[in-house]
Amino acid sequence: MAVLLFFMAIYIDQIGNKIDLQSTPLRIVSLVPSQTELLIDLGLADKVVGRTKFCIHPAETVKSIPVIGGTKSFHFEEIERLKPDIIIGNKEENYQDGIEALQDKYPVWLSDIFNLEDSLQMISDFGKMFNVKDRANTLVSQISEEWESIRDSFQGRVLYMIWRKPYMVAGKNTFIDSVLDHLGFENIVLQQRYPEIDEYIIKEYKPSHVFLSSEPFPFSTKHIDEIAGMIPGVQISLVDGEMFSWYGSRLVEAAKYFKGHLKDLLSS
Repeated sequence: MAVLLFFMAIYIDQIGNKIDLQSTPLRIVSLVPSQTELLIDLGLADKVVGRTKFCIHPAETVKSIPVIGGTKSFHFEEIERLKPDIIIGNKEENYQDGIEALQDKYPVWLSDIFNLEDSLQMISDFGKMFNVKDRANTLVSQISEEWESIRDSFQGRVLYMIWRKPYMVAGKNTFIDSVLDHLGFENIVLQQRYPEIDEYIIKEYKPSHVFLSSEPFPFSTKHIDEIAGMIPGVQISLVDGEMFSWYGSRLVEAAKYFKGHLKDLLSS
């Protein structure tokens, strides 16, 4: 006599959506660069069938994964062709209309990351959803240990700049703000999220450090003089934006970056 076994699992994503899965997903479309990298580092490269054009790490692996557009411009026909079992996105990095259109046809799991604890919970959730709990637990333990070792390693008042024309900065209620706080810095921007600021406000902030991020705007050495002209005497540094804003497995490399490169950079 044949015995039929039924798989049913219900997961709650980080904004409270209920995701019903009939089996462990074997075809994943990822809409977020840091989460694509995480999935691959969890050993799921052969399950990731679609990514955005901004999902660039690890380079040798992602180049063989089909591109489904950008983080805020999905190619729905391509996604349909890939027949995903689940789509992984993020509330902030993706656009609401696109996500809602996908939710009409597919299970969509959304992250909503504000701090290290949210990141670790996401990694743990991936471990359960994709049946890689051991790998996920090991990664969570590694990140927790590495990040505890860099807690309060720095000091100073920081202005973290993410965009030019107009100037935009990382404020409160952002993952970047939580990283700065964990490292011991004071984020001097009190506004929420990513406010626009002008030259007058930059002068008024009186930071001890200005961090010019490599993303989303690619600040370079030529912009150091530009900012220095507004606030002379302040230490202005180019920093790797991925280390401050990618919240998946990149957190391991980020801890090493802060211990090494950032420490050396601010000591020079």
